[in-house]
Amino acid sequence: MIGDRLHELRTARGLSLRTLAAEAGVSPTLLSQIERGVTEPSLATLRRLATVFGESVASLFADPAAPSVWISRPGERTTLGAPNGQVRYERLTPGNGQLEVLHATLAPGEVSSEELWSHPSLECAYVVAGTLTVEVDRATYTVVAGESITLDSNRPHRYRNTSDASTEIVVAINPPTP
Repeated sequence: MIGDRLHELRTARGLSLRTLAAEAGVSPTLLSQIERGVTEPSLATLRRLATVFGESVASLFADPAAPSVWISRPGERTTLGAPNGQVRYERLTPGNGQLEVLHATLAPGEVSSEELWSHPSLECAYVVAGTLTVEVDRATYTVVAGESITLDSNRPHRYRNTSDASTEIVVAINPPTP
């Protein structure tokens, strides 16, 4: 569970809830709720925490006893919230810090992030159903079901659903976003 892992990382570094919260730019109450499993952190919060720990987001889910073969089952997957709570991603890969594969459905009008953002990775988004609008720098790309787009995530980008139907995507990120 993410809360247990955060507690482990925080205490191993001798940080109080208040100190970690201040360094990550979140409230101590939110951190306490995450550690106790009362709430799930957003992807933006996970990124801030990972940065404080000098880890990747995927490492926050790392299980030191993770098997070499792992099966992802519906209903058992960890979810990540996009900034501002819009898109929810399901993790399809274990938290081993080597590869992140996420599944999401964007409702009409949803975006992966309010602002374009970048991170040091290579990213591939496969559109399972619907139409995905991808903004990279100042360019806009339309990707339809059965197509994929691969981009250098160092370039500011975001995913949008500008259609009137849901869009289902699978995103692979290597290395996982810090």
